Amino acid sequence: MIIHRMRDYDEFIKYQVRNKKKLDAHLSFLSDIAHHKSGEFVVPGYSYTAKKQVNFVVDFQHSGGSGQINWRERVCCPETYFNNRMRATFHLFDIEMEAYSNSDIYITEQLTPIYSRFAEKFSSVVGSEYLGVALPYGSTNKNGIRNETLCSLSFPDDAFDILISLDVLEHIPEYEQAFQECARVIKTGGKLMWSVPFVQNSEKNLVRAQIKNNEVVHVLPPEYHGDPVTNEGVLCFQHFGWEMLKQAKDAGFKDAYAMCYHSIEFGYLGGEQFMFVATK
Repeated sequence: MIIHRMRDYDEFIKYQVRNKKKLDAHLSFLSDIAHHKSGEFVVPGYSYTAKKQVNFVVDFQHSGGSGQINWRERVCCPETYFNNRMRATFHLFDIEMEAYSNSDIYITEQLTPIYSRFAEKFSSVVGSEYLGVALPYGSTNKNGIRNETLCSLSFPDDAFDILISLDVLEHIPEYEQAFQECARVIKTGGKLMWSVPFVQNSEKNLVRAQIKNNEVVHVLPPEYHGDPVTNEGVLCFQHFGWEMLKQAKDAGFKDAYAMCYHSIEFGYLGGEQFMFVATK
């Protein structure tokens, strides 16, 4: 897998020009394998999570329309059942995050297979979900699920070596405050790894909804994402652009960058995909 690290929009434009032939070839490959497909099919590749060659399962679930493939959410490993983005998360984490078996890790989820895998691999992992204001932050419900909000974490300063937040910040209108809280609880030299809906060709964030006078105001048609706690939709307030990296640094991180990647060999299909890292 080849990873390109970029810190602003200008670097991304240069990357696109420099790698146009390779990107076009990848997109052509996707078009060829999906051509005339209407149901489930397989794509061979190496599963990082299973540590073996497999036939990844691809279908048309969770797509935006007929005949479209949601590459990020599909391309599932038949051994571990992790999809494209999940497998890439573990792979990129191992490459980038400099974690040790006893690293103090906080992940902003607890009811997911991703949390379970981290908890199995590392001895000091804390997970949480947002359970609402009825339960005090930092406490757990009867099922042992910890309640936290990224805008006001219950942890002390410098509590963690690593913080992982996957597809959460888009649901927080006060996301800059959330970045500040992440910086507060991460130790000096520690890292934040996160993913969000990302508009790669936009320097600015795309605001979809806002809170005004304690009410939600929709700027664009409402967009909802799945929630493992309620199994219902959660409103998306923004898709992020390249200014997000500067906002992370303004919040207290000394460096922030995007990792752009794809790989036919590992089954990370779907054109350019992004994960983000900030160092305190």
